[in-house]
Amino acid sequence: MTGWATTDTAPASSRDGADGGLPERRRASLGRLLRAEVRWIFRRPRTLVVLALLAALPVIIGVAVDLTVDGGATPAGGPGGPGGSGDGPPIFVTMAASAFVLPLGSLMTLLMLLLPLTVAMASGDALAGEQSHGTLRGWLLTPVSRGRLLLVKAVGVLVVALVATGLVVVSGMVTGFVLTGTEGLVTMSGTELTVAEVLGRLGVAAAWATLYLMAVGAVALAVSASTEHPMVVVVGVLGGLIVSVVLTQISALDWLHPYLLPSSLPGLVDLIRDPVSFDGLLEGALRSVCYLVIGMSLAYARLTTRDG
Repeated sequence: MTGWATTDTAPASSRDGADGGLPERRRASLGRLLRAEVRWIFRRPRTLVVLALLAALPVIIGVAVDLTVDGGATPAGGPGGPGGSGDGPPIFVTMAASAFVLPLGSLMTLLMLLLPLTVAMASGDALAGEQSHGTLRGWLLTPVSRGRLLLVKAVGVLVVALVATGLVVVSGMVTGFVLTGTEGLVTMSGTELTVAEVLGRLGVAAAWATLYLMAVGAVALAVSASTEHPMVVVVGVLGGLIVSVVLTQISALDWLHPYLLPSSLPGLVDLIRDPVSFDGLLEGALRSVCYLVIGMSLAYARLTTRDG
C-alpha cells in the first residue's frame, strides 16, 4: 500500500510552520471519523439492498410457515409430518403458533449465510474496497494512524452487524405479532411467556448474534487488509464458513468441532426452551471472542507492516 505513511515523521519545523514550512495539520476527531464512516456505509446501494432483504425475509418465512400449517401440512420430520415420528426439531411448526419463536428461528436461519454475507461485504468494502479505489490514502492524509483507521473500520462493521441483526429480530417479532397476536408467546417446551420475558430473550439473542457476526467481521477485516479485491474477502469468508459447517457434520472430526465458529449456532435454540440453559450460549460467545481477538490482531499486524 504505497503512500500509506502518515505525516507524523515530518520535521518539527515543518509541523510547526516554522522556516516557511506548512502549518500543522490537526488530527480529525474520532467522532467525526466515525460519523463519516457510518454515513459512507449507508450510502452504498448494495448495503441498503441487503438490509432491505434481511427485513423482508422474516416476513416471508412467517407467512410461508403460517400458510403451510393452516393448510394441514407440517415440515418433514416434525410432529404430524411424514413418518409421524416427531423426531425432528419442531421449531418451524412452533413458529406458526408463537410470535416469540419466529424472530429467533429467522435469526438462526439467516446466521447460516445471509447475515455473515452482509458483514463480509462491509468488511471487504472497509479496507480492500477503499484501497482498490485509492480512497484509503485520504484517511491517512487527515492524518489518521493505522490503528485508529482499523478502529473506525471495525466500528463501521459493528454498526452493520447491529442494524442487520436488529432488522431481522424486529421484523420477525412484528410479523409474529400480526400473525398470532400476543396470546401465543409460547416456547418449544410449551410454557407461555410474558411480553417482557420475550423481549429479554430476544435482546440476549440479538447481542449474541452481533458478537458472532463481529467475529466473522474480524476475520474478514484481516483478509481485507491483505488484498485489494473486496470479492476475495466475501468469497474467502463465506467459503470458510461453508467448509466449517460441512466439517461440523462429520462425526469423525469431533475433536475439531470446538474450534469451528459455526459450532456456536445451535446454542441459540436454548433460548426457545424453558428453562433456558446458557451453557451453549456462553461457549459460543467465548468462541466468538477468540475469533474476534485473533482476527483484529491479524488485521492490525497486516496494516502496520504492509508498505506495498
